[in-house]
Amino acid sequence: MAQVTAESLSFDTAADEYDAYHGGLERGQKAAEDLAPHLLPGTVLDIGLGTGLVDVALRELGHPVIGVELAPEMVSRAHKRLGGRVALGDAQSLPFASASLPNVVMVHVLHVLDDMDQALAEVSRVLAPGGRLVTVHGVPIAEPDELVEAEEPLAVLKPQVPDTPERLAEAAAKAGLRVLEEAAVNPYEIDLSPHQYADSIEGRVWSYLKNVGDEDWQRLVVPVAAALRALPDPDRERHQVWRVPLTVLVKD
Repeated sequence: MAQVTAESLSFDTAADEYDAYHGGLERGQKAAEDLAPHLLPGTVLDIGLGTGLVDVALRELGHPVIGVELAPEMVSRAHKRLGGRVALGDAQSLPFASASLPNVVMVHVLHVLDDMDQALAEVSRVLAPGGRLVTVHGVPIAEPDELVEAEEPLAVLKPQVPDTPERLAEAAAKAGLRVLEEAAVNPYEIDLSPHQYADSIEGRVWSYLKNVGDEDWQRLVVPVAAALRALPDPDRERHQVWRVPLTVLVKD
């Protein structure tokens, strides 16, 4: 059974903004197009599906999708899109039989897990022999622009991620998963104004900000939000391009 924690509930506070700041259904479609060529026929389990943006598009591409998500409000939003094929579930204790699934996908999930090794072990358990985990992971890197420059002081708050391509390959091998392919997804493009970006930062939409204490908030976050709002024409959207790794793992 999934355990609803303070951390999972913290993601609920971002549910209203989640779609907007993750590119909406258009971004979900692009992510699905990145994932789909690597999938085998049959069911796709999406772990940490959020509000179901990617899964709507995968379903439109002909892939039967089921999903688990730890944040109750996210599950509620995803249920409206996908119906009963969505459940409250924990990546580290999946409610599926061993060797029962041909495909698992995880999009920007591995870095927020308490125990990536345990999650990969669970994925390996539920995958059938020859089954695949297709994951978009690691740190998205934006092409330099004035928003990126203004946000740079917050880099010291960002934890070292566990899901770099090298660390993922090492952890996957321990779980009985082999790297089949390493690639990069198609660039993620979003139009975002300085005011919108400042709003997302002040609203703790980004996971690395959720547990920032008051002292660091005042010292680092408040000046960054102010710098963003002070940019010329702060309501004008800037076009951003982001790049992120994709890895395909197979269970032999």
